[in-house]
Amino acid sequence: MAKLLEVENVFKRFGGIVATNDLSFDVEEGESLALIGPNGAGKTTIFSLIMGEIRQNSGSIKLQGREISRMPTHQRIQSGISRTYQVPRPFADMDVAGNIRVGMMPDSLWQMLLRGPDPKAELDVALSVGFKQEDLERTPSTLSMGDLRKLELARTLATKPEVMLLDEVFAGLTLAEIAQISELLAKKRKEGMTFVIVSHDLRSLEPLVDRAVAMNFGRQIAEGTFQEVMGDEEVRAAYLGQ
Repeated sequence: MAKLLEVENVFKRFGGIVATNDLSFDVEEGESLALIGPNGAGKTTIFSLIMGEIRQNSGSIKLQGREISRMPTHQRIQSGISRTYQVPRPFADMDVAGNIRVGMMPDSLWQMLLRGPDPKAELDVALSVGFKQEDLERTPSTLSMGDLRKLELARTLATKPEVMLLDEVFAGLTLAEIAQISELLAKKRKEGMTFVIVSHDLRSLEPLVDRAVAMNFGRQIAEGTFQEVMGDEEVRAAYLGQ
């Protein structure tokens, strides 16, 4: 399989704090990769670096073999990479349909004026994550945490990504909501979507991934199958306190 995303020797410092320390990993097309580690390991930081929300001090980030490190965030999204956030970030003054519509906006204002909104496409995305047609007019303030997570996924899918970065997608959910999100991600995985998933819910994470990378203090400490990584002594010491 071709390498879709490549993170090579990425280093990021915030003042005297090293957030990512010569970090390298890659993700193949159609693969689901778990990125695990204790709080403060640098997992969310690397997502922000990949998206261009912050810039690394050194190192390389490539998407489909193309260097994207100097691209602004919107160009990275257009190139095929998108993310969700630990804390959902919907547009509070827009309904579900409007939030999805933002992700579908074309590259130029002229194209947007010519095409206008596409209600069918918005509905298709909403239905694909488990919303019903009547949910399109609901505002974020009326949604449960489970529905907010679905809205994050819908907004991400609306950009038609090649790879999705999912940050703590199970956080704050009930067992029933976790099951719903897990089923959705399993379905998208079978459809060929590529994921990088950060989650502390290891039980829910394990069946969704092909491989895992463990981090601590910004550096990679283990890589392999989920079982291999969780059995690594350094991982157990850092992540499980053993």
